[in-house]
Amino acid sequence: MMNENFNLDTLPITEEMAEKFDKIIDLLGEDTSREGLLKTPMRASKAMKFLTEGYEMDPQQILQGAMFKEDYNEMVIVKDIELYSLCEHHMLPFFGKAHIAYIPNGHIVGLSKIPRVVDVFSRRLQVQERLTEQILDCINDTLNPQGVAVVIEASHMCMMMRGVQKQNSTTTTSGFRGAFRETDTRNEFLKLITSNLG
Repeated sequence: MMNENFNLDTLPITEEMAEKFDKIIDLLGEDTSREGLLKTPMRASKAMKFLTEGYEMDPQQILQGAMFKEDYNEMVIVKDIELYSLCEHHMLPFFGKAHIAYIPNGHIVGLSKIPRVVDVFSRRLQVQERLTEQILDCINDTLNPQGVAVVIEASHMCMMMRGVQKQNSTTTTSGFRGAFRETDTRNEFLKLITSNLG
């Protein structure tokens, strides 16, 4: 989901970043003056700014802007949230889905804000383990719910394109806070999302 205020034309794309990409392309042995590559450095700069726009966003502010008092105190699950991120080790993409649940404690949050929080943290240089914890802590600290659960399943291009080159491997990470540390509650959540995993 794109930030509602996001506009490529207004991003502070610098000539310096484009120059760095131009140098990298040159070091690879390519002819940076050929037609197909003339605009590539600036395009790459714009793409990188888009893929890392999460540094310029405040996820807590996103949640706080859509919190509502409500007595509802049962599990709320948002499943199959698409995510795309860049591995901080190789700057190659990893992508997959997040499944997030929380149990309200006097406040609920607009459902669209949960995927936006995923976007904020995934549009930074990341590792999947930290991404899971950041989403978990942000929701827990901002909403102060009875409990929060996050499960992420992703495929990593650094494993698929280079190194071990295992195209069918996926990585699953999970985190639980509050009521979800209790076996019954956690199992209920996992049962409800299990059809999405594997």
